[in-house]
Amino acid sequence: MAKKVVATLKTGKGKEFTKVVKMVKSPKTGSYSFKEEIVHVDHVKDFLAEDKK
Repeated sequence: MAKKVVATLKTGKGKEFTKVVKMVKSPKTGSYSFKEEIVHVDHVKDFLAEDKK
């Protein structure tokens, strides 16, 4: 499935977007999970900085 997403992003205006994967620690259990999103290139730092306080 990931290959299809990447192939779709390489055509047209897809070059303006990127897939970002962030590791998030659960406050209850302490285990880690991954949060994936496709965001505009200009908003990558905002995505990675959210929930970081």
